[in-house]
Amino acid sequence: MQVLAFFLVGLAIHLVFFFSIFDIYFTSPLVHGMTPQTVPLAPPASRLVLLVADGLRADSLFSLLPDGSSRAPYLRRVMEQRGTWGVSHTHVPTESRPGHVALIAGFYEDVSAVAKGWKENPVEFDSVFNESSHTWCWGSPDILPMFAKGASGDHVYTHTYPAGEEDFASSDASRLDTWVFTQVKAFFQSARSNSSLKDILQEDQNVFFLHLLGIDTNGHAHRPLSREYQENIGLVDSGVAELVSLIEDFYHHDGRTAYVFTSDHGMTNWGSHGAGHASETLTPLVVWGAGVQEAQRPSEPQQFTDGYQKDWNLEKLRRVDVNQADIAPLMASLIGVPFPLNSVGVLPLLYLNNSGRFKAESMYTNAMQMLEQFKVKMAQKKETTLSFLFTPFQQLTESHQDELNRQVKILIQLEKYEDAITLCKSVIGHALEGLVYYHTYDRFFLGCSVVLGFVGWTSYVVLLILKTHASLRRPPGHADHSPLTYYIYCLLPVPVWYSVLKECGTLVDLVRSAPSLPLWKCLGYLLLIAFGIELLVVSFFHRAMLTVGLAALSLWPILTGLYSRAKFRSGSWTLGCVCLAWFPLMPVVGREANVHLVTCAGALTLFTSACYLWSARRRAALHPGDKWQFYAQMLHVAMCAFIPTLTHNSLEQKHGLPLINQIIRSSMLVPLLSSTRLFHRLLSVFLSLSATYLLLSTGQELSTMDFAENVDIGKIRQLKLDDIRRSYFFVFFIITAFFGTGNIASINSFDPASVYCFLTVFNPFIMGGLMMWKVVIPFVIVMCTFETIQVTTQLSSRSLFLIVLVISDLMALHFFFLVQDYGSWLDIGTSISHYVIVMSMTIFLMVLSVATRLLTSRRLTLWRTRKMHFP
Repeated sequence: MQVLAFFLVGLAIHLVFFFSIFDIYFTSPLVHGMTPQTVPLAPPASRLVLLVADGLRADSLFSLLPDGSSRAPYLRRVMEQRGTWGVSHTHVPTESRPGHVALIAGFYEDVSAVAKGWKENPVEFDSVFNESSHTWCWGSPDILPMFAKGASGDHVYTHTYPAGEEDFASSDASRLDTWVFTQVKAFFQSARSNSSLKDILQEDQNVFFLHLLGIDTNGHAHRPLSREYQENIGLVDSGVAELVSLIEDFYHHDGRTAYVFTSDHGMTNWGSHGAGHASETLTPLVVWGAGVQEAQRPSEPQQFTDGYQKDWNLEKLRRVDVNQADIAPLMASLIGVPFPLNSVGVLPLLYLNNSGRFKAESMYTNAMQMLEQFKVKMAQKKETTLSFLFTPFQQLTESHQDELNRQVKILIQLEKYEDAITLCKSVIGHALEGLVYYHTYDRFFLGCSVVLGFVGWTSYVVLLILKTHASLRRPPGHADHSPLTYYIYCLLPVPVWYSVLKECGTLVDLVRSAPSLPLWKCLGYLLLIAFGIELLVVSFFHRAMLTVGLAALSLWPILTGLYSRAKFRSGSWTLGCVCLAWFPLMPVVGREANVHLVTCAGALTLFTSACYLWSARRRAALHPGDKWQFYAQMLHVAMCAFIPTLTHNSLEQKHGLPLINQIIRSSMLVPLLSSTRLFHRLLSVFLSLSATYLLLSTGQELSTMDFAENVDIGKIRQLKLDDIRRSYFFVFFIITAFFGTGNIASINSFDPASVYCFLTVFNPFIMGGLMMWKVVIPFVIVMCTFETIQVTTQLSSRSLFLIVLVISDLMALHFFFLVQDYGSWLDIGTSISHYVIVMSMTIFLMVLSVATRLLTSRRLTLWRTRKMHFP
């Protein structure tokens, strides 16, 4: 197979493997075509006020100050006298979009949808806003538009401030919340003189939504334990008190307004969110007003695993915890709108202050809404499966559904409300299990197909390596309507295994030549590689294993005798491995900003570069143009090492982003201006990438070799066992670059602090792109070094990279098996994320291998041309 064809086929296969995990585990749970379900009785409230304090942790609101007072005195009085409170448990990822979708629509959006747009809806979904008569929203332009677009009709009105106001370098981010409260006050004041608006406001089933982003912004900029974050909570509390007084006056204290105060997610002590730490998943919930149960004393001691009850001094008040999606049916029940069609929330009855019949009818409506989803889901799966292969969910067959429906109606007619509620909860539990059953119906079959494709592809690559490099030469001889991707996963193993069978002659020759091979040495290498791959897999769960691996690598020159032949280089290798071994032991997240460490890293970069330039003078003189380019790049690195300190001090003093940050930038094109001599080009690449990285942190005489020299492919040497070792070292250092430096924390837990040197105004895609580039930079450096190895060993890039593919594919296959074995979703999610990381890394390395070749072997001639005209 030609190199280009092999590359394209391999890339296509790995893309299929990559996207398979999303099709199998991250498909949208939404179905359409259900009949809306409404409680048949009159609701207790005519209108609802929903207040979401973005980024507010439960303990930040509920805990007391050292003097025993509360930083939110109004909400504290509500909890103690007028309402019901608890903790709302969010789901990973703890980001704003999925949090608001769970609150307002009642379902947990699939993880992949987070990246499809904050202001747009990847799929249409029903929500409390959509079912309301009218909804008025005030707040962030990143949250409100997605609910306005998803609503049918034009009854959802949004009022947002400019996106540029979401600035993490702002001197006072709480002004975002002040803007919201001011706009709401102006809205109700204008309604007094606007008769048409006043008439609309008097209608039933109206919703007022206030999105308060100041707490989240201050948390990112100053951390949740800061004075700014704590004072912002007090500002929100006083704003809520004024708002309630304003609304009650407007409606003449008619007692028909219900209030819900909560948060979309929490925040860690170091100002990030997105993962599953308790500080991110535990959010406050306070509900009061029409139809809501007033404060109750617990009838028996309350047991909660978080242990916060006593610290908050709230053990004398009944605490009612809910899942975040449960809030949507609660709001729908209070104002009498249909439950959101795709909601998986269970109505928390302890929040309701109403008759037994109303509670029973509400739970019955909740159960019927769940059954509607179950029926549509079952019908869809039945249509896409051959009838004789379809296995229905046994707990909710059609006859069983009819029987449960009849029993609940009889119990309500007999006024046995508690029994009806218990039966409805059982139906809801079975319906949720059935939704999961049909949502994962094809998971095992598709997983087996992907595994077969994986094993076949890896086998083919191994046989191709043996055929090309092991001196083994053999004389030439002679479903119905399922998604398209499902057919791809099922049919992919066929051509892959066909290719394997075509190369089986290579395997036969290997077996025949086995007696002449150093079997014990080969076996030892295989065991060592197997242990090494397992070490890499374990390092995904325990980063300290990378330290073990680096410690072992530091001894490699001594164990192989290389130290006696090249003491200086061996000593540099050992020292570098030992220094690098400390990084995996450091905490990934949770550290305070240490800009001095960034300055030290810049100084080390300059010292390394200076040492090389000094030593290069003795081996081969630098061209004047190259020398001045290196000096300019070193000056650039020095400035970039200083800028994080300048930025940190400027933001602490609330002076905004320094002007110099908007001037100093780095370019990947700079290395293309340098010489293609091996170490010259490597140094230029290193300096160029180090500058950007600092800004994002808060045998042979090699000097004579050239990247531009072509390897004689016609004289490909045989594969050596050392080539396997080189490929493994490459994979190990790639994993170390990803996990060992702690970069992964910047991706799975959103913390914009690392991009403050570039921008402070909230933009999730630009910020995410910069974070990804920070992760990529060590990859590029390792890839360029790997290209150096290819040049010095005179082995084709494809040959070494094939071995890398085998190692990385074996790791991915390992994680795929772990996904199949785990039972809990937390463990499954962890293994899925690791599988995605390995597959993304493999695909990225395949593409990057081409870019690296261009980066190291090509040179722009513009510089030399100018030097000729302007000596």
